[in-house]
Amino acid sequence: MKSTAHEVEVTWLGMVPEGIAEDRIYAQPRDRLDFDMGGARGEHHYGETRASCVRVTMLYPKGTRIRNVRQISILAQEDLDAIAAQMGLEMLDPAWLGASVVIRGIPDFSHVPPSSRLQASSGLTLTIDMENLPCIWPAKEIERDHPGLGKGFKPAADGRRGVTAWVEHPGQLSVGDRLQLFVPTQKPWSP
Repeated sequence: MKSTAHEVEVTWLGMVPEGIAEDRIYAQPRDRLDFDMGGARGEHHYGETRASCVRVTMLYPKGTRIRNVRQISILAQEDLDAIAAQMGLEMLDPAWLGASVVIRGIPDFSHVPPSSRLQASSGLTLTIDMENLPCIWPAKEIERDHPGLGKGFKPAADGRRGVTAWVEHPGQLSVGDRLQLFVPTQKPWSP
């Protein structure tokens, strides 16, 4: 790992409540989240393991217990603004996307290298798994509030949907906190 000059500000925090209807991902805004090794307790994506989904069916039958590297959804405010502009919306509410953390300050955030870390001064460390590809669930949330516009989400969010992450070291995170970016020292793969 190596440190970078990139430091971000947390501009929004949210939590998709545990037990939410299967066809919903709406996140409730929070001023602070407490993360343990399973993520944010009480959050829909909480847990050290999860059932495999369509994203990994080439590896496991659907429903197989695997490590939960999708505990947290992190998005950049810059990307939310660009998606909203392309969709013709004044703003894109991170709650519609089931966001956990929205940050400001890293260009092209959705493409930071996997295994990068975001670390708070409290020691909380979030490990980035990979780019979070656009899916239909945010489109459905947007459609509820803006009929006719939800269908524009997937093309507008391509390459801008943020990343998924998991907790490497527990701690608290509040709106306004700053996180430093650390990236792997590995050279890019080139077969």
